[in-house]
Amino acid sequence: MPKMINILVLFMLFLKRETIAQTNSEVLKMDLLKSEIIKMDSLLFDVAFNQCDAALFKKIISEDIEFYDDRSGLNISQANEIKSLISKCERQEKLTRKLNSCTIDKLGDFGAVQLGEHTFYVNDVPKGTGKFVHIWERKGNEWKLKRIVSYEHRPYKK
Repeated sequence: MPKMINILVLFMLFLKRETIAQTNSEVLKMDLLKSEIIKMDSLLFDVAFNQCDAALFKKIISEDIEFYDDRSGLNISQANEIKSLISKCERQEKLTRKLNSCTIDKLGDFGAVQLGEHTFYVNDVPKGTGKFVHIWERKGNEWKLKRIVSYEHRPYKK
């Protein structure tokens, strides 16, 4: 009987070690996912949107983009999104965006969801805030922004 107890204890220790290894692996995968999506957010806004890089913008957003906005409704045209960016960049005022906060989680093997809040600036003066949901799709080694929900746009409050 004591031999059987020793075997059971060793087996339980082995299972515990395997569970810890899986947990550590999952944490590392989530950390990698979060850093990849933060990088994509930075490319999308800090470079493409803020610096008016329409070529990068086109590369990041999916051809079948769906953009739901509380002010303008639904847009399902990548070409219209690019035209909108170019139009914004041709204006006298410089409109930019800064990420305030976000959370990121995986969507199975499909990609990731990013929920966040950001502030919009006109000529470096904060003018408004908004919340968003981004659905990112992983295609091979690349990320594409597939769906956008942009809502709760409000004037900036200190």
